[in-house]
Amino acid sequence: MMMTLFLQAAAPDRTSGSLLMFASVLATIVLFLYIFRPAIAVHGVEKTRLAYLYERKEQTYENLRDLNFEYKAGKLSEADFTGMRDSMEQDAAALLAEIEDLEREAQARRGVTA
Repeated sequence: MMMTLFLQAAAPDRTSGSLLMFASVLATIVLFLYIFRPAIAVHGVEKTRLAYLYERKEQTYENLRDLNFEYKAGKLSEADFTGMRDSMEQDAAALLAEIEDLEREAQARRGVTA
């Protein structure tokens, strides 16, 4: 008789088993929702074309300075240096021309609006 009471007390009843199953399923759902939730998209500041061109201009000038340094250090031949310098100078000239056009257009819009 004592053994049967002990076995009955140790064995979980249907309610506690159901509660344990419900808690497990709920925890699993919460875990999946946490793991696979959509990420919040963070948008940076949008650059204007003019700001982009100014950055490119500064990068091109820095590349020209580096090219001159490497040539003076003897890492480049005269032909390589001349070809690369001419290409970078053409890029810089194109950038400056586009910057000038955009600034002129912006001034014209401000003049018309004012």
